[in-house]
Amino acid sequence: MKQKTSYFNVILILGLLTAIGPFSIDMYLPAFPAIAKGLNTDVAQVMLTLSSFFIGISAGQLVYGPLLERFGRKKPLYIGLIIYLFASAGCAFTESVNALIAFRFLQALGSCAGLVTSRAMVRDLFEVKENAKIFSSLMLVVAVSPIIAPTVGGYVTAVLGWRYVFASLMVVDMAVLVAVFFLLPESKKPDPSHSLRPMAVIRNFVSIIMHPQFYIYALTGAVAASGLYAYISGSPHLFIEFFGVNEKQYGWIFAIIAVGIITTSQINTWILRRYSSEKIIPVALMVQSVIGIALAGFAFFNGSEFYSTILLIFLYISCQGFVFPNASALTLAAFGHNAGNASALMGAIQMGIGATASAVVSVLQNGTALPMTGVMAFCSLTALSIFMAGRKITLQQPTREELEEEDVEMISGL
Repeated sequence: MKQKTSYFNVILILGLLTAIGPFSIDMYLPAFPAIAKGLNTDVAQVMLTLSSFFIGISAGQLVYGPLLERFGRKKPLYIGLIIYLFASAGCAFTESVNALIAFRFLQALGSCAGLVTSRAMVRDLFEVKENAKIFSSLMLVVAVSPIIAPTVGGYVTAVLGWRYVFASLMVVDMAVLVAVFFLLPESKKPDPSHSLRPMAVIRNFVSIIMHPQFYIYALTGAVAASGLYAYISGSPHLFIEFFGVNEKQYGWIFAIIAVGIITTSQINTWILRRYSSEKIIPVALMVQSVIGIALAGFAFFNGSEFYSTILLIFLYISCQGFVFPNASALTLAAFGHNAGNASALMGAIQMGIGATASAVVSVLQNGTALPMTGVMAFCSLTALSIFMAGRKITLQQPTREELEEEDVEMISGL
Protein backbone atom coordinates (compact mmCIF):
# COMPACT_ATOMS: atom_id res chain seq x y z
CA MET A 1 0.00 0.00 0.00
CA LYS A 2 2.54 2.56 -1.15
CA GLN A 3 0.19 5.17 -2.54
CA LYS A 4 -2.05 6.98 -0.11
CA THR A 5 -4.81 7.31 -2.68
CA SER A 6 -4.75 3.59 -3.41
CA TYR A 7 -4.86 2.82 0.30
CA PHE A 8 -7.89 5.07 0.78
CA ASN A 9 -9.70 3.58 -2.25
CA VAL A 10 -9.10 0.01 -1.11
CA ILE A 11 -10.23 0.66 2.47
CA LEU A 12 -13.32 2.51 1.25
CA ILE A 13 -14.35 -0.19 -1.23
CA LEU A 14 -13.67 -3.03 1.23
CA GLY A 15 -15.74 -1.13 3.77
CA LEU A 16 -18.60 -0.73 1.29
CA LEU A 17 -18.48 -4.44 0.45
CA THR A 18 -18.64 -5.26 4.14
CA ALA A 19 -21.48 -2.76 4.61
CA ILE A 20 -23.79 -4.17 1.91
CA GLY A 21 -25.13 -6.83 4.28
CA PRO A 22 -25.72 -4.48 7.24
CA PHE A 23 -27.20 -1.85 4.92
CA SER A 24 -29.61 -4.46 3.57
CA ILE A 25 -30.73 -5.13 7.13
CA ASP A 26 -30.82 -1.65 8.60
CA MET A 27 -32.50 0.20 5.76
CA TYR A 28 -35.73 -1.79 5.77
CA LEU A 29 -36.18 -2.05 9.55
CA PRO A 30 -38.36 1.10 9.80
CA ALA A 31 -40.55 -0.34 7.03
CA PHE A 32 -41.61 -3.44 9.00
CA PRO A 33 -45.12 -2.16 9.85
CA ALA A 34 -45.61 -0.83 6.30
CA ILE A 35 -44.47 -4.12 4.76
CA ALA A 36 -46.82 -6.05 7.04
CA LYS A 37 -49.73 -3.84 6.01
CA GLY A 38 -48.82 -3.94 2.31
CA LEU A 39 -48.54 -7.74 2.23
CA ASN A 40 -51.56 -8.36 4.49
CA THR A 41 -49.60 -10.00 7.28
CA ASP A 42 -48.19 -9.09 10.71
CA VAL A 43 -44.83 -7.80 11.92
CA ALA A 44 -43.92 -11.20 13.37
CA GLN A 45 -44.07 -12.70 9.86
CA VAL A 46 -42.05 -9.82 8.43
CA MET A 47 -39.38 -10.48 11.08
CA LEU A 48 -38.90 -13.90 9.46
CA THR A 49 -37.50 -12.09 6.41
CA LEU A 50 -34.71 -10.93 8.69
CA SER A 51 -34.09 -14.47 9.94
CA SER A 52 -34.02 -15.81 6.36
CA PHE A 53 -31.47 -13.13 5.48
CA PHE A 54 -29.23 -14.20 8.37
CA ILE A 55 -29.51 -17.86 7.34
CA GLY A 56 -28.69 -17.03 3.71
CA ILE A 57 -25.72 -14.87 4.56
CA SER A 58 -24.42 -17.59 6.87
CA ALA A 59 -24.74 -20.51 4.43
CA GLY A 60 -23.61 -18.50 1.41
CA GLN A 61 -20.23 -17.66 2.88
CA LEU A 62 -19.31 -21.34 2.95
CA VAL A 63 -19.87 -21.42 -0.82
CA TYR A 64 -17.81 -18.32 -1.60
CA GLY A 65 -14.80 -19.35 0.51
CA PRO A 66 -13.65 -22.18 -1.79
CA LEU A 67 -14.55 -20.12 -4.88
CA LEU A 68 -12.30 -17.28 -3.70
CA GLU A 69 -9.39 -19.69 -3.32
CA ARG A 70 -9.94 -21.32 -6.72
CA PHE A 71 -10.83 -18.33 -8.95
CA GLY A 72 -9.25 -15.38 -7.16
CA ARG A 73 -11.11 -12.71 -5.24
CA LYS A 74 -12.93 -10.62 -7.85
CA LYS A 75 -14.75 -13.10 -10.11
CA PRO A 76 -16.83 -14.69 -7.31
CA LEU A 77 -17.45 -11.18 -6.00
CA TYR A 78 -18.98 -10.13 -9.34
CA ILE A 79 -21.31 -13.13 -9.21
CA GLY A 80 -22.47 -12.26 -5.71
CA LEU A 81 -23.16 -8.61 -6.53
CA ILE A 82 -25.21 -9.59 -9.60
CA ILE A 83 -27.26 -12.11 -7.57
CA TYR A 84 -27.90 -9.35 -5.03
CA LEU A 85 -29.12 -7.01 -7.78
CA PHE A 86 -31.75 -9.40 -9.11
CA ALA A 87 -32.85 -10.53 -5.63
CA SER A 88 -33.38 -6.89 -4.60
CA ALA A 89 -35.60 -6.43 -7.66
CA GLY A 90 -37.59 -9.48 -6.55
CA CYS A 91 -38.04 -7.97 -3.08
CA ALA A 92 -39.27 -4.71 -4.61
CA PHE A 93 -41.96 -6.37 -6.75
CA THR A 94 -43.08 -9.22 -4.46
CA GLU A 95 -46.75 -9.62 -3.57
CA SER A 96 -46.51 -12.04 -0.62
CA VAL A 97 -44.54 -12.30 2.57
CA ASN A 98 -43.42 -15.86 1.71
CA ALA A 99 -41.95 -14.65 -1.56
CA LEU A 100 -40.24 -11.80 0.30
CA ILE A 101 -38.71 -14.32 2.72
CA ALA A 102 -37.34 -16.27 -0.27
CA PHE A 103 -35.99 -13.20 -2.06
CA ARG A 104 -34.35 -11.98 1.14
CA PHE A 105 -32.58 -15.33 1.35
CA LEU A 106 -31.26 -14.87 -2.21
CA GLN A 107 -30.34 -11.28 -1.45
CA ALA A 108 -28.26 -12.53 1.47
CA LEU A 109 -26.51 -15.08 -0.76
CA GLY A 110 -25.42 -12.21 -2.96
CA SER A 111 -24.39 -9.82 -0.21
CA CYS A 112 -22.24 -12.33 1.64
CA ALA A 113 -19.77 -12.33 -1.27
CA GLY A 114 -18.75 -8.85 -0.16
CA LEU A 115 -18.33 -9.91 3.46
CA VAL A 116 -16.10 -12.88 2.68
CA THR A 117 -14.04 -11.13 0.02
CA SER A 118 -13.37 -7.99 2.05
CA ARG A 119 -12.07 -9.93 5.06
CA ALA A 120 -9.94 -12.20 2.88
CA MET A 121 -8.44 -9.21 1.07
CA VAL A 122 -7.53 -7.57 4.38
CA ARG A 123 -5.57 -10.72 5.19
CA ASP A 124 -4.06 -10.72 1.66
CA LEU A 125 -2.95 -7.11 1.51
CA PHE A 126 -1.86 -6.19 5.03
CA GLU A 127 0.50 -7.53 7.67
CA VAL A 128 -0.93 -9.53 10.55
CA LYS A 129 -0.01 -6.86 13.08
CA GLU A 130 -2.00 -4.29 11.06
CA ASN A 131 -5.15 -6.37 10.64
CA ALA A 132 -6.96 -5.20 13.79
CA LYS A 133 -6.36 -1.56 12.80
CA ILE A 134 -7.63 -2.22 9.26
CA PHE A 135 -10.75 -3.94 10.58
CA SER A 136 -11.32 -0.89 12.79
CA SER A 137 -11.08 1.31 9.69
CA LEU A 138 -13.57 -0.93 7.90
CA MET A 139 -15.90 -0.61 10.87
CA LEU A 140 -15.88 3.16 10.37
CA VAL A 141 -17.44 2.60 6.94
CA VAL A 142 -19.69 -0.23 8.13
CA ALA A 143 -20.88 1.69 11.18
CA VAL A 144 -22.08 4.57 9.02
CA SER A 145 -24.71 2.14 7.71
CA PRO A 146 -26.78 2.08 10.93
CA ILE A 147 -26.70 5.89 10.92
CA ILE A 148 -27.67 6.44 7.29
CA ALA A 149 -29.68 3.34 6.43
CA PRO A 150 -32.58 3.43 8.94
CA THR A 151 -32.92 7.19 8.59
CA VAL A 152 -33.01 6.99 4.80
CA GLY A 153 -35.23 3.91 4.98
CA GLY A 154 -37.68 5.68 7.26
CA TYR A 155 -37.98 8.69 4.95
CA VAL A 156 -38.16 6.57 1.79
CA THR A 157 -40.92 4.46 3.36
CA ALA A 158 -42.85 7.50 4.54
CA VAL A 159 -42.57 9.40 1.24
CA LEU A 160 -42.41 6.75 -1.50
CA GLY A 161 -43.39 3.45 0.12
CA TRP A 162 -41.50 0.42 1.34
CA ARG A 163 -40.87 -1.04 -2.14
CA TYR A 164 -38.57 1.86 -2.94
CA VAL A 165 -36.31 0.80 -0.08
CA PHE A 166 -35.30 -2.25 -2.13
CA ALA A 167 -35.06 -0.13 -5.28
CA SER A 168 -32.57 2.06 -3.41
CA LEU A 169 -30.54 -1.02 -2.48
CA MET A 170 -30.33 -1.88 -6.17
CA VAL A 171 -28.78 1.53 -6.86
CA VAL A 172 -26.25 1.05 -4.03
CA ASP A 173 -25.30 -2.38 -5.37
CA MET A 174 -24.72 -1.07 -8.89
CA ALA A 175 -22.49 1.73 -7.56
CA VAL A 176 -20.40 -0.75 -5.57
CA LEU A 177 -20.15 -3.07 -8.59
CA VAL A 178 -18.72 -0.23 -10.70
CA ALA A 179 -16.23 0.72 -7.96
CA VAL A 180 -15.05 -2.88 -7.62
CA PHE A 181 -14.52 -3.20 -11.38
CA PHE A 182 -12.52 0.00 -11.82
CA LEU A 183 -10.79 0.63 -8.49
CA LEU A 184 -10.32 -2.58 -6.52
CA PRO A 185 -7.18 -4.61 -7.34
CA GLU A 186 -7.10 -8.38 -7.47
CA SER A 187 -5.24 -9.51 -4.35
CA LYS A 188 -4.81 -13.20 -5.13
CA LYS A 189 -4.29 -15.04 -8.39
CA PRO A 190 -6.58 -17.97 -9.26
CA ASP A 191 -5.34 -21.32 -8.00
CA PRO A 192 -6.49 -24.17 -10.29
CA SER A 193 -4.95 -26.68 -7.89
CA HIS A 194 -7.50 -25.76 -5.20
CA SER A 195 -10.12 -28.49 -5.34
CA LEU A 196 -13.84 -27.73 -5.32
CA ARG A 197 -14.80 -31.35 -4.67
CA PRO A 198 -17.11 -31.57 -1.66
CA MET A 199 -14.88 -33.81 0.43
CA ALA A 200 -11.81 -31.66 -0.23
CA VAL A 201 -13.74 -28.54 0.74
CA ILE A 202 -15.06 -30.20 3.90
CA ARG A 203 -11.57 -31.37 4.90
CA ASN A 204 -10.26 -27.85 4.41
CA PHE A 205 -12.99 -26.37 6.59
CA VAL A 206 -12.45 -29.03 9.26
CA SER A 207 -8.70 -28.31 9.38
CA ILE A 208 -9.46 -24.63 9.94
CA ILE A 209 -12.16 -25.04 12.55
CA MET A 210 -10.04 -27.48 14.56
CA HIS A 211 -7.31 -24.85 15.00
CA PRO A 212 -7.62 -23.34 18.53
CA GLN A 213 -6.62 -19.90 17.25
CA PHE A 214 -9.64 -20.03 14.98
CA TYR A 215 -12.44 -21.58 16.99
CA ILE A 216 -11.82 -19.67 20.22
CA TYR A 217 -11.70 -16.19 18.70
CA ALA A 218 -14.31 -16.96 16.03
CA LEU A 219 -16.79 -18.14 18.64
CA THR A 220 -15.99 -15.24 20.96
CA GLY A 221 -16.56 -12.69 18.22
CA ALA A 222 -19.63 -14.45 16.83
CA VAL A 223 -21.46 -14.84 20.14
CA ALA A 224 -20.67 -11.25 21.11
CA ALA A 225 -21.93 -10.03 17.72
CA SER A 226 -25.15 -12.02 18.11
CA GLY A 227 -26.13 -9.57 20.85
CA LEU A 228 -26.05 -6.90 18.14
CA TYR A 229 -28.24 -9.05 15.89
CA ALA A 230 -30.71 -9.56 18.75
CA TYR A 231 -30.93 -5.78 19.04
CA ILE A 232 -31.39 -5.35 15.27
CA SER A 233 -34.16 -7.95 15.23
CA GLY A 234 -35.98 -6.71 18.31
CA SER A 235 -35.57 -2.95 18.00
CA PRO A 236 -38.42 -2.29 15.50
CA HIS A 237 -40.90 -3.86 17.91
CA LEU A 238 -39.32 -2.22 20.94
CA PHE A 239 -39.26 1.33 19.63
CA ILE A 240 -42.07 1.46 17.07
CA GLU A 241 -44.67 -0.71 18.80
CA PHE A 242 -43.68 -0.77 22.48
CA PHE A 243 -42.52 2.85 22.84
CA GLY A 244 -44.73 4.17 20.02
CA VAL A 245 -42.21 6.15 17.95
CA ASN A 246 -42.77 6.61 14.19
CA GLU A 247 -40.53 5.36 11.36
CA LYS A 248 -38.54 8.60 11.09
CA GLN A 249 -37.94 8.80 14.84
CA TYR A 250 -36.87 5.15 14.88
CA GLY A 251 -34.30 5.92 12.18
CA TRP A 252 -32.81 8.70 14.28
CA ILE A 253 -32.70 6.54 17.42
CA PHE A 254 -30.94 3.80 15.46
CA ALA A 255 -28.49 6.38 14.11
CA ILE A 256 -27.70 7.80 17.56
CA ILE A 257 -26.99 4.33 18.95
CA ALA A 258 -24.75 3.57 15.97
CA VAL A 259 -22.55 6.57 16.78
CA GLY A 260 -21.23 4.58 19.73
CA ILE A 261 -19.79 1.77 17.64
CA ILE A 262 -18.22 4.27 15.21
CA THR A 263 -16.50 6.06 18.07
CA THR A 264 -15.22 2.96 19.86
CA SER A 265 -13.96 1.31 16.66
CA GLN A 266 -11.73 4.34 16.10
CA ILE A 267 -10.68 4.54 19.74
CA ASN A 268 -9.70 0.89 19.36
CA THR A 269 -7.18 1.86 16.67
CA TRP A 270 -5.54 4.27 19.11
CA ILE A 271 -5.57 1.80 22.03
CA LEU A 272 -3.87 -0.84 19.86
CA ARG A 273 -0.74 1.31 19.94
CA ARG A 274 -0.32 0.41 23.62
CA TYR A 275 -2.29 -2.79 24.22
CA SER A 276 -2.69 -6.04 22.31
CA SER A 277 -5.98 -7.35 20.94
CA GLU A 278 -5.81 -10.18 23.49
CA LYS A 279 -5.93 -7.65 26.34
CA ILE A 280 -8.62 -5.40 24.86
CA ILE A 281 -11.23 -8.11 24.21
CA PRO A 282 -11.82 -9.36 27.81
CA VAL A 283 -12.15 -5.83 29.21
CA ALA A 284 -14.71 -4.91 26.53
CA LEU A 285 -16.68 -8.11 27.15
CA MET A 286 -16.72 -7.59 30.91
CA VAL A 287 -18.10 -4.08 30.50
CA GLN A 288 -20.63 -5.27 27.91
CA SER A 289 -21.79 -8.08 30.21
CA VAL A 290 -22.43 -5.69 33.10
CA ILE A 291 -24.40 -3.37 30.80
CA GLY A 292 -26.33 -6.33 29.37
CA ILE A 293 -27.33 -7.51 32.84
CA ALA A 294 -28.46 -3.99 33.75
CA LEU A 295 -30.46 -3.71 30.53
CA ALA A 296 -32.25 -7.02 31.10
CA GLY A 297 -32.74 -6.19 34.78
CA PHE A 298 -34.48 -2.91 34.01
CA ALA A 299 -36.71 -4.64 31.46
CA PHE A 300 -37.65 -7.35 33.98
CA PHE A 301 -38.30 -5.19 37.05
CA ASN A 302 -39.38 -1.85 35.59
CA GLY A 303 -40.80 -2.71 32.18
CA SER A 304 -38.14 -0.41 30.61
CA GLU A 305 -37.97 3.37 30.50
CA PHE A 306 -37.46 5.07 27.14
CA TYR A 307 -34.35 7.17 27.70
CA SER A 308 -32.53 4.79 30.05
CA THR A 309 -33.13 1.96 27.57
CA ILE A 310 -31.60 3.99 24.74
CA LEU A 311 -28.59 4.90 26.91
CA LEU A 312 -27.91 1.31 27.98
CA ILE A 313 -28.30 -0.02 24.43
CA PHE A 314 -25.94 2.73 23.25
CA LEU A 315 -23.28 1.63 25.76
CA TYR A 316 -23.82 -2.07 25.02
CA ILE A 317 -23.47 -1.67 21.24
CA SER A 318 -20.45 0.61 21.71
CA CYS A 319 -18.51 -2.28 23.25
CA GLN A 320 -18.77 -4.13 19.96
CA GLY A 321 -16.37 -1.58 18.45
CA PHE A 322 -13.65 -3.08 20.65
CA VAL A 323 -14.64 -6.75 20.26
CA PHE A 324 -15.23 -7.20 16.53
CA PRO A 325 -11.98 -5.80 15.02
CA ASN A 326 -9.73 -7.59 17.50
CA ALA A 327 -11.57 -10.91 17.43
CA SER A 328 -11.61 -10.87 13.61
CA ALA A 329 -7.89 -10.13 13.37
CA LEU A 330 -6.99 -12.87 15.85
CA THR A 331 -9.30 -15.37 14.14
CA LEU A 332 -7.60 -14.95 10.75
CA ALA A 333 -4.04 -14.46 12.01
CA ALA A 334 -2.93 -18.06 11.40
CA PHE A 335 -4.39 -18.43 7.90
CA GLY A 336 -2.35 -16.36 5.46
CA HIS A 337 -2.46 -19.10 2.79
CA ASN A 338 -6.12 -19.98 3.35
CA ALA A 339 -7.70 -16.62 4.14
CA GLY A 340 -10.70 -17.06 1.84
CA ASN A 341 -11.91 -20.25 3.50
CA ALA A 342 -11.08 -18.98 7.00
CA SER A 343 -12.97 -15.75 6.32
CA ALA A 344 -15.95 -17.68 4.96
CA LEU A 345 -16.07 -20.02 7.93
CA MET A 346 -15.73 -17.15 10.41
CA GLY A 347 -18.56 -15.27 8.72
CA ALA A 348 -20.77 -18.34 8.53
CA ILE A 349 -20.36 -19.00 12.24
CA GLN A 350 -21.06 -15.35 13.07
CA MET A 351 -24.16 -15.11 10.91
CA GLY A 352 -25.42 -18.54 11.94
CA ILE A 353 -25.29 -17.65 15.61
CA GLY A 354 -26.68 -14.20 14.79
CA ALA A 355 -29.62 -15.78 12.95
CA THR A 356 -30.28 -17.98 15.97
CA ALA A 357 -30.29 -14.99 18.31
CA SER A 358 -32.61 -13.13 15.94
CA ALA A 359 -34.99 -16.09 15.76
CA VAL A 360 -34.99 -16.54 19.55
CA VAL A 361 -36.01 -12.89 20.00
CA SER A 362 -38.88 -13.45 17.54
CA VAL A 363 -40.03 -16.67 19.21
CA LEU A 364 -39.89 -15.21 22.73
CA GLN A 365 -41.64 -11.97 21.73
CA ASN A 366 -44.20 -11.14 24.42
CA GLY A 367 -44.86 -7.47 23.89
CA THR A 368 -42.10 -6.28 26.26
CA ALA A 369 -38.41 -5.41 26.00
CA LEU A 370 -37.32 -8.51 27.94
CA PRO A 371 -36.85 -10.99 25.04
CA MET A 372 -34.44 -8.67 23.23
CA THR A 373 -32.55 -7.46 26.30
CA GLY A 374 -32.39 -10.93 27.84
CA VAL A 375 -30.82 -12.39 24.70
CA MET A 376 -28.35 -9.48 24.55
CA ALA A 377 -27.23 -10.10 28.14
CA PHE A 378 -26.91 -13.84 27.53
CA CYS A 379 -24.75 -13.27 24.43
CA SER A 380 -22.22 -11.01 26.14
CA LEU A 381 -21.91 -13.29 29.18
CA THR A 382 -21.46 -16.36 26.98
CA ALA A 383 -18.85 -14.65 24.80
CA LEU A 384 -16.87 -13.66 27.89
CA SER A 385 -17.04 -17.24 29.20
CA ILE A 386 -15.80 -18.64 25.88
CA PHE A 387 -12.88 -16.20 25.79
CA MET A 388 -11.80 -16.85 29.36
CA ALA A 389 -12.06 -20.63 28.97
CA GLY A 390 -10.17 -20.59 25.67
CA ARG A 391 -7.47 -18.16 26.75
CA LYS A 392 -5.47 -20.94 28.39
CA ILE A 393 -5.41 -22.82 25.09
CA THR A 394 -4.37 -19.84 22.96
CA LEU A 395 -1.51 -19.00 25.31
CA GLN A 396 0.09 -22.27 24.21
CA GLN A 397 -0.15 -21.29 20.51
CA PRO A 398 2.56 -19.39 18.54
CA THR A 399 2.66 -15.62 18.98
CA ARG A 400 1.35 -13.29 16.32
CA GLU A 401 4.96 -12.52 15.30
CA GLU A 402 5.69 -16.23 14.82
CA LEU A 403 2.49 -16.65 12.88
CA GLU A 404 3.44 -13.72 10.71
CA GLU A 405 6.88 -15.16 9.88
CA GLU A 406 5.41 -18.57 9.17
CA ASP A 407 2.20 -17.84 7.34
CA VAL A 408 2.05 -14.35 5.87
CA GLU A 409 2.56 -13.62 2.19
CA MET A 410 2.42 -9.85 1.98
CA ILE A 411 1.33 -8.13 -1.21
CA SER A 412 3.43 -4.99 -0.98
CA GLY A 413 2.06 -2.87 -3.81
CA LEU A 414 -0.98 -2.25 -5.93
